[in-house]
Amino acid sequence: MNAPKIWMIIPALLVAGAVGMVNAKLPTPPMDDKAKAAAEEKKAKAAEAAKKDAESLAKAQDRAVSHYKKEQGGGKAVAVSKTKKK
Repeated sequence: MNAPKIWMIIPALLVAGAVGMVNAKLPTPPMDDKAKAAAEEKKAKAAEAAKKDAESLAKAQDRAVSHYKKEQGGGKAVAVSKTKKK
């Protein structure tokens, strides 16, 4: 190729610049009081849903454990110590 090396570098620089511009993020606009209240309400609803999910999971786990113990015929309960090992 008889083209000067600068003409080979220019397209690469243009592509790199375009990729940089596409990935640039604009700062989020400040929230007004109404939007802040809506965000807090949404956060509270999400926390309540997570709490309900955790309670239902605990109930399901308890049912699974009782079913397992019933199937094993085990009246034997294994005590788990909560002491820290060093």
